[in-house]
Amino acid sequence: MSGLVQYEARDGVAVLTLDRPEQRNAVNAALAADLRDAVARFEADDAARVGVLAGAGRVFCAGMDLKAFLGGERDAILFAENRFAGFVDAKRTKPMIAAVNGAALAGGLEIALACDLIVAEEGAVFGLPEAGIGIFAVAGGPFRLARRIPPGRALELALTGASLGAEEAKALGLVNRLAPKGEAVAVARALAQEIGRNAPLGVSATLRLTHAALLERDAELFALSEELWPAVAASRDAEEGPRAFAEKRTPKWAGQ
Repeated sequence: MSGLVQYEARDGVAVLTLDRPEQRNAVNAALAADLRDAVARFEADDAARVGVLAGAGRVFCAGMDLKAFLGGERDAILFAENRFAGFVDAKRTKPMIAAVNGAALAGGLEIALACDLIVAEEGAVFGLPEAGIGIFAVAGGPFRLARRIPPGRALELALTGASLGAEEAKALGLVNRLAPKGEAVAVARALAQEIGRNAPLGVSATLRLTHAALLERDAELFALSEELWPAVAASRDAEEGPRAFAEKRTPKWAGQ
């Protein structure tokens, strides 16, 4: 492991923390590998009943590291074991709660959506801005967001790249609990302990049934995402978008 995901377990709760704060916890290949391994450790940890996934610093996760994307790590980030970030398609038997501080954007929102519950700090924002940099949310963002909030609102967010505030996200049902600023992990830990007081087999069975109901089409939808991805990723726009973002300028779209 590269030390980019910290693991701490106590009182029945494992906290997994993305730890690239200077890069806003953007996902590169090393972080994806570490997160995959941390989830496997959580699943094997008999003392940990519930997990909390958090981000160090001021932002939960800003999505894919665009420098790593341009530098040849694209497939290792997007299509590694468990797909994006080594996490979004992980087969879990224990509940995972996202503790969102600051922002969960692009792949960061896809990571949060892959968790079972979401706690967000007041003032946090969520968004899928991929279309604004010439690509699309390939790791479940559009269809998983549309399961959690009204589909029309989900589609608006994905097509415009606009952000959704934590308060509206709570009203729409995307966020389970709001936390004061700086308290997302504490509130998520308290929620995890509420869950952990229940019978382990009952919790596991409930989670398995819910996953079966909600995720039954995901294999088909991920396959469609991967079918659509090569043409978009190989386009001139997919090269222009990240470069324009890195250079802090308006992209010049070619539509090809």
